[in-house]
Amino acid sequence: PVTDGSRELHSLCAQLEFLLQFDLKERRSFFGQRKDYWDFLCQGLAQRRQEHEGIRFVTSLDKLKTPVGRGRAFLRYCLVHQQLAESLQLCLLDPETLCEWYYARSPFLSPQRRAEILGILYELDGVTFHLAL
Repeated sequence: PVTDGSRELHSLCAQLEFLLQFDLKERRSFFGQRKDYWDFLCQGLAQRRQEHEGIRFVTSLDKLKTPVGRGRAFLRYCLVHQQLAESLQLCLLDPETLCEWYYARSPFLSPQRRAEILGILYELDGVTFHLAL
């Protein structure tokens, strides 16, 4: 199993975060806080499901104060529970929402790139992750 001490884990998480932030449009909340991929994931999952267990878990963690911290915790939760590909796929289903959140260079806006990314992420479902949440 992959654990917190794995160098590959840190590289994987950094690449996932880079991918989710690449060409992300700058958006602000009502109170002026910058939105990040966490907000995109929350909106995308809310449109498809009533409630995602990972979102509920992350929002229950009082120590997490920033969208980036919540996003990182959500990625780890999804890796442990083998839900990363499915969760991201649900967020990528609506082209209008994607255009609201991402500029044209985002690989998520290319059907071919999106399929490649999701295919790779679904392969991660075969990997066991034992991470501290």
